[in-house]
Amino acid sequence: TDEIMQQEIRPLVAVDIIEQLHRQFAILSGGRGKDGAPIITFPEFAGFSEIPDDDFLNVVTYLTSIPSLEAASIGFIIIIDRRRDKWSAVKASLTRIAGAFPGNLQLVFVLRPSRFIQRAIADIGIKLYRDDFKMKVPIIMLNSVSDLHGYIDKSQLTRELGGTLEYGHSQWIHHRTAIENFAMTVKTTAQMLQTFGTDLAETELPNDVQCTEELLSSHTDHHSKLKDELKLAVKQGATLLTCIREPVTRSANSKLSPDELENVATVERLLAQLDETEKAFDQFWTKHHLKLEQCLQLRHFEHDFREVKLTLDNLMETQAGFADIGDSVTRVENLLKEQKHLEEKGQEPLEKAQSLALHGEQLIQNNHYAVDSIRPKCVELRRICDDFTNETKKKYDILGKSLELHKQLDKASRWCEAGIYLLASQAVDKCQSQEGAETALVEIEKFLVTAKEHQLSNPKEFYNQFDMILTPEIKANAQRIVQKLEDVQEMFDKRQVSLKKLAAKQTRPVQPVAPHPESSPKRASPKITRPAAVENTSYHFQARRREPAAQNGNHALVRAQGDKSAGLLVTCKPHTQDHIINELIETERVYVEELQSIIEGYASEMDNPNLVHLIPSALQNKKEVLFGNLPEIYYFHNRIFLKEIENCIENPDLLARCFLKRKEDLQIYEKYCQNKPRSEALWRQCGDSIFFQECQRKLDHKLSLDAYLLKPVQRITKYQLLLKEMLKCSKNSEGTAELEEALATMLDIIKSVNDSMHQIAITGYEGDVSELGKLLMQGSFNVWTDHKKGHNKVKDLARFKPMQRHLFLYTKMLLFCKKREENTDGHEKTASYSFKNSLKMSTVGITENVKGDNKKFEIWYNGREEVYIIQASSVELKNTWVSEIRKVLTGQLEACR
Repeated sequence: TDEIMQQEIRPLVAVDIIEQLHRQFAILSGGRGKDGAPIITFPEFAGFSEIPDDDFLNVVTYLTSIPSLEAASIGFIIIIDRRRDKWSAVKASLTRIAGAFPGNLQLVFVLRPSRFIQRAIADIGIKLYRDDFKMKVPIIMLNSVSDLHGYIDKSQLTRELGGTLEYGHSQWIHHRTAIENFAMTVKTTAQMLQTFGTDLAETELPNDVQCTEELLSSHTDHHSKLKDELKLAVKQGATLLTCIREPVTRSANSKLSPDELENVATVERLLAQLDETEKAFDQFWTKHHLKLEQCLQLRHFEHDFREVKLTLDNLMETQAGFADIGDSVTRVENLLKEQKHLEEKGQEPLEKAQSLALHGEQLIQNNHYAVDSIRPKCVELRRICDDFTNETKKKYDILGKSLELHKQLDKASRWCEAGIYLLASQAVDKCQSQEGAETALVEIEKFLVTAKEHQLSNPKEFYNQFDMILTPEIKANAQRIVQKLEDVQEMFDKRQVSLKKLAAKQTRPVQPVAPHPESSPKRASPKITRPAAVENTSYHFQARRREPAAQNGNHALVRAQGDKSAGLLVTCKPHTQDHIINELIETERVYVEELQSIIEGYASEMDNPNLVHLIPSALQNKKEVLFGNLPEIYYFHNRIFLKEIENCIENPDLLARCFLKRKEDLQIYEKYCQNKPRSEALWRQCGDSIFFQECQRKLDHKLSLDAYLLKPVQRITKYQLLLKEMLKCSKNSEGTAELEEALATMLDIIKSVNDSMHQIAITGYEGDVSELGKLLMQGSFNVWTDHKKGHNKVKDLARFKPMQRHLFLYTKMLLFCKKREENTDGHEKTASYSFKNSLKMSTVGITENVKGDNKKFEIWYNGREEVYIIQASSVELKNTWVSEIRKVLTGQLEACR
């Protein structure tokens, strides 16, 4: 484009002097001298002396501007044909040419008048007036065209001069005007493209969808029109090129003159410039169009984000308004229906938000220019969705507990009413007889058996179960009902005492016997001061209620050791398991919260434009190195694992299944631990930056980020400890087998993580360790080698001291490495394993005991040409390795069979 724009603007074009050119008093036939000099011919023209000076100068100037600079620099050859004229015409022509010719002259040929007198006059005149013409080049007077042929080849002369050069003046004018029009078209097109490109570059991107769509449509239409102009220009150039080449196309014997060849070169150059301009324009348009499309995508995304955000905010506000937990069963059931309706109502906005967040992530993956604007909005959408989901679950939990509590209180209240009705329905006169008293006692005992359905547990369990909903109003209601239960129980106790006395008097009238002390009911006096707290009230009731059941042997209960509360009965098994599961759930919740704080407080802040200037250069684009796959771990625990173990509160036996079910998912810790050395190295490099200090201050964390990045490593080792505790309380129970399997699974995961940490430290191995199969074991050993190959054997046998080697056992290969420890910037030593040798498992054999040493075993290779004696640190370690190697070999043998 610049080349076309900077082309020199010629003072004249054919259109400007078309009439003068048609007069044909001077022509550029296209012929050349022997040295390539252009030939300008002044044919016989009757009114040559009457041509105005301006017309003459314009034509001659135009003709001299047509040849290339290279040809023009040689100099022009002028042929003046005055064979039918007089000496005066010759003189006038030479005088005018000498005074007005703008180019360099090389030779001037004059075909003198053919008549004898005029020729003689011309010979004399040229001698007399040669100096007057002031020409610095020779003027050669010729008698005929035959003389001219001695200087210029016939092929370079037109037929009028006895040559063979084809020249049509009208066609020449047509070609010149067409070439100049095409050049102007190319220049104009380039200017239009440049102007359009400048306008595009200076265009400000709109801030709304409609304006962006209008701008995109406008620019696209303009682009299409310019492309049409380009196509027309290319078509025009191609047509012109065909016209110029027509003689050659029509006849194979024809050749283009040098001027015509220059015309062809000119048109081809213009077409090439047009092609380059089009390519540059297309490249620029592609970038601009992509930016406009991305801008439109961004405006749609922002518009949808605002709508979804508004809907979600209204949804969260509505949810926040559901603060009531109900004061009766009916009220709580209605609240649950309303909560369900709100959840259903929020399903569509939540799906839209998740879909929009996914769309935003796709835009980021497609290298959208506004990543810093899109990513925070995606994070915000997911956060609101998570908040709504978590808040909904919390509401359901609270309302579920409230419903359970009010149902228990209603049952207890109905039991009291039924008890009072039973006591009132027992007629006093009928109870005076032995049969009546015994019947009444049986009715009371049957009724008291139903007391266990009230589910009012001891104080600690009651508080843990309903702590989240124990408002002052509910506590007062619970205290009232428990007080009523105590009163009814006291009434039953008094009635039982009276009826037993009546029954005893009837059966033993002579010697009434006092009951044995151990059979006396051990309960608190009804006159004691009642506790103010509902937990303690229910505790005393529960103790009295369960005691008869224990005497009858209906429950395998034992009295809690060291419990000072009279009559408190607990079961060892559920109490211990509940405690472990509660601890697991509580620590899991804390763990999830800590992961969330790391992601939101540190990782997300690395994309915060307001904090970008605080991030050290070493940390730029290193978020994945510092945090690894921590977001993946958080997603798994927050969305899946925590919810599943929370479901184990009611049924502890499901806990083991959770770990077995999520065995593959927990393998994500392997990736995190493998990245940990890189993360620690990066932290040591930039951990003291102001950015991390600012994030820690906002989070109000007492510990720095590196302490929190250690949490996943600590957490994955915690599960096996909790499973061991569960096993201690589950011996001989139905779930023991599953717990043992779950514990073995977690230990295997920890081993796999540990092995992978060693594996990534292998250096010098040229192959891909991922192709060696599963890493089964790794450990350090003493190794002796025996090579039965000439001097090698002597050399290796001379090695009395064993080599220290770290072995990696894969299903396909056994690697021998040398362990090296290096200090890293004054921190703890880091181990690396330098690769030394490898053995294919498909070609090895094993001998279990070597020379009576039960810590050694032997691996031989290639028909015992290479023998490796390996010594373990213990018999158990040796047996484990031998067993694992034999499994590999046996598996290979079975595969071959």
